[in-house]
Amino acid sequence: MKRFCLLRYVLLFAVLLLAGCNNNEQASLPGVEESLTPEYGDTFIEASIGDASVLLPVLASDSASSSINSMLYNGLVRYNKDLVIEGELAESWEISPDNLSIVFKLRKNVKWHDGEPFTSADVKFNYELYVDPKTPTAYAESFRQVTRVEAPDPYTFIAYYDKPYAPALISWGMPIHPKHLLEGQDVTKSPLARNPVGTGPYTLVEWQAGEKIVLESNPDYFEGQPYIKRVVYRIIPDQATQFLELQTGSLDFMGLSPLQYDRQTDTPAFRRLYNKYRYLAFGYTYLGYNLRRPLFQDKRVRQALSFAINKQEIIDGVLLGYGVAATGPYKPDTWVYNPDVPRYDYNPDKARALLAEAGWEDSDGDGILDKDGQKFSFAIVTNQGNDLRSKTGEIIQRRFKEIGVDVKLRIIEWATFLKEFINPGNFDATILGWTGGPEPDSYNVWHSSKTGPQQLNFIGFKNAEVDLALEKGRRVFDLQQRKAFYDKFQEVLAEEQPYTFLYISEALPAVSKRFRGVEAAPAGIRYNFNQWFVPKSEQKYTR
Repeated sequence: MKRFCLLRYVLLFAVLLLAGCNNNEQASLPGVEESLTPEYGDTFIEASIGDASVLLPVLASDSASSSINSMLYNGLVRYNKDLVIEGELAESWEISPDNLSIVFKLRKNVKWHDGEPFTSADVKFNYELYVDPKTPTAYAESFRQVTRVEAPDPYTFIAYYDKPYAPALISWGMPIHPKHLLEGQDVTKSPLARNPVGTGPYTLVEWQAGEKIVLESNPDYFEGQPYIKRVVYRIIPDQATQFLELQTGSLDFMGLSPLQYDRQTDTPAFRRLYNKYRYLAFGYTYLGYNLRRPLFQDKRVRQALSFAINKQEIIDGVLLGYGVAATGPYKPDTWVYNPDVPRYDYNPDKARALLAEAGWEDSDGDGILDKDGQKFSFAIVTNQGNDLRSKTGEIIQRRFKEIGVDVKLRIIEWATFLKEFINPGNFDATILGWTGGPEPDSYNVWHSSKTGPQQLNFIGFKNAEVDLALEKGRRVFDLQQRKAFYDKFQEVLAEEQPYTFLYISEALPAVSKRFRGVEAAPAGIRYNFNQWFVPKSEQKYTR
């Protein structure tokens, strides 16, 4: 999981924690001597199921764009390998005793990709860009907590708050945009969307829509030029096709499916080419109900559907055991997790009883429940290219049929899925997933103020108790006090079931053995990508 993905979604959910590497099955790295000197060169090739949409982080709302943006841009701070906050564009900071201001001291050797110097004016502009009501972004919330900012000199930036804000420091990990290229412009029409200029370790050199995106290492990067010369993202919408490419050695990295990890890569040929890793990810998969649809507005219906799903069946049959059941938005081995929320273990009789209580019965004997002349029938949509989600949908479809609920499953190409279904709210239910960092603030996804167009509470969930818990949880710094608010948040979610929280899967990446410097850590394996290298004798690509 790339740095930017961790930072960008830090306001959404609590991708990897200290226990994350306990299940690591890293293969040995033959030929890696401590004295081996890193060398420049070679190309790193990976696949993406969808093309990027926009390479301006303030506008990007899809994972494909975020993956690219993570290589092009920096924030003031970031998480290190142990998920401790460290400086990135900021070399240091000081938080006032009352937690109402942060003074950042910025690095002085940072340049934008076009050679212009990075200064505090860029940070101030970035703040103003995010909070500008004309900017269509889903990520302004953390900056709206700021009452004012100052840039008293080129390398000092100060943010002021009128109330303590627990995620304040890490919120400044959001990517910084260049003032000299965007000031006074309509950001939605900026050419930078296709020709980005950041401060990051890589620059964009080629973008063939629907085919590939090529990045090249930045020789002027403030932390030193990355050793890997090029990074190529190939657009391959089908994971089965990606796997075929991996097996031939045409890809250097892939997140394996459980079937691929467990049964299709345990061969001498694959072990010669790749190392495999395994760790529990923060990301969870869910079935989300569009609460604007009358069908899902009775919580007894949502609870019934959750009781009708056998989560362990999905974990065993789809994940092959590489995952755990989800009960809410947090992972079981984190401080914020509430183990005492109501659980929805598989119980079809309970599901039928709740549906009957809500007025649904099979009045005409056709096997499908009905109410007031309406059949209990709806569609679940999910994105193409993710076999885990489509197979999960098939199991759910079968289990729902057993309780008299008719479900159609639609698999839709990623860009179309977002543009025509999720963003406009044109769906009944969807199978999707969220990932994030260790900060548990979930305001952007669950607060009732975030249900508008292009915002992340796209199922339309509104609950006063959740709003209050989220508002209070971000205002205290003591972990026990924060936990009390997030415990309440999880209790209400469990009762209301706006999502059926399905599972938390294990990350199962494979990396070409050419690449040295790969280390498993609480932050995953990509946290130190700039230090990965290939010895000259093993370099595969010379251009």
